[in-house]
Parts: sequence; structure tokens; C-alpha cells
Amino acid sequence: VGEFDLMFGEGVSREGCVLDLAVEHDIVKKSGSWFSYGDSKIGQGRDGAKTFLQANPDLFTEIEGLVRTKIFGAQEPELAGVR
Repeated sequence: VGEFDLMFGEGVSREGCVLDLAVEHDIVKKSGSWFSYGDSKIGQGRDGAKTFLQANPDLFTEIEGLVRTKIFGAQEPELAGVR
């Protein structure tokens, strides 16, 4: 079973998917309604954290890379040419 955010006019929210997996794998910490990465708070509430990741693509890419490494290890599987 997969869960994801389908945003009207945008499609699937990559930020939401990565954020959920980052929390699940202890890359991003959730304390109450606050999300933090390292020593920095990245948003209050899930929507706030998603908005922060949209506004900071370099940080999003860093967190996404850590999530991929945690899930797939050092080498990611190829998915029929999809990246």
C-alpha cells in the first residue's frame, strides 16, 4: 500500500513523499508539530515543512539523497529508465 499527496494542479507531491520517508527513517525529526533536520527547524506542521522544502531545493535534494541511500543502499535500482 502506498500513500502520497495528490495536489490539485500539481500532481503527486514529491516533498510530501520524501518528508514522510525521512521521518520514518529518522533523517528528519518530528517533535510535536515541528519538523527539524539537523539543528534547523524546517517547518511547523507537515504543510509548513513541505512548503519549506519547496522553497529550498538544495536542502530537499540533500534529504532526498539521504532517504534514497537509506532505502536502497549505496546503489539504487534502475527503474526502466525512470529517475
